[in-house]
Amino acid sequence: MQRIRLRYTKRGRLRFTSHRDFQRAFERALRRAEVPMAYSAGFTPHPKVSYANAAPTGTGSEAEYLEIALTQARDPQKLRELLDESLPPGLDVIEAVEAHTSGLADRLTASVWELRLDGVDPADADRAVAAFTAADTVEVQRLAKNGVRTFDARSAVVRLETLPPQADRPIDQPCAILRLVVRHVTPAVRPDDVLSGLRAVADLAPPVPAAVTRLAQGLFDEETGVVTDPLAPDREAAEARSTADPTAAAKAPA
Repeated sequence: MQRIRLRYTKRGRLRFTSHRDFQRAFERALRRAEVPMAYSAGFTPHPKVSYANAAPTGTGSEAEYLEIALTQARDPQKLRELLDESLPPGLDVIEAVEAHTSGLADRLTASVWELRLDGVDPADADRAVAAFTAADTVEVQRLAKNGVRTFDARSAVVRLETLPPQADRPIDQPCAILRLVVRHVTPAVRPDDVLSGLRAVADLAPPVPAAVTRLAQGLFDEETGVVTDPLAPDREAAEARSTADPTAAAKAPA
């Protein structure tokens, strides 16, 4: 059995796709691309697809990950192209690697987010970010299955900063851009929770909903403060195998 790990995106209007909607679209793409999927056992077999830490509905993402299990070996790059062609534009498969290591989900310990706040003056955002980062705790509330839940949105935030205005934004309209690095903890702290925290500590309330995009997710490096690429260990393992066996490329599956 071969395992392939994929990185895909949610762009444009497709950011409003729910995780369940994406699952349905992806399973249709698997059938269109005639991927030799492995299936679960039981009365209702399902394709063996492992989804890892999907972004909330309404947020864009450049770094979503999943893993599929195949009954026949396939070339990861050719498989990526077939699946990408079978998905609607916006749900784009941008990388595929063969899994040579275990624990993909264990390597997704932090995310990098960009928050675009249209209608917010950057100076006001600077003050709100300073108040948030200076606080020891920032309690926010979220409606959960069992009612309203109160939790700390500050402790999971590794970094929160404002960025220079984007060159393509109208100069006559205020717009603040925030960069957020947050650990994956329980309960999960999402970008909207951080926005609620900014409102709580500094009364920062964007006049329109924030445009939120996940730029990266992976293992958080404590020494460098960088969120590393979770597929890098698999690429490195594949390169090591190719170096050890120069004929591996010739044996690669079609």
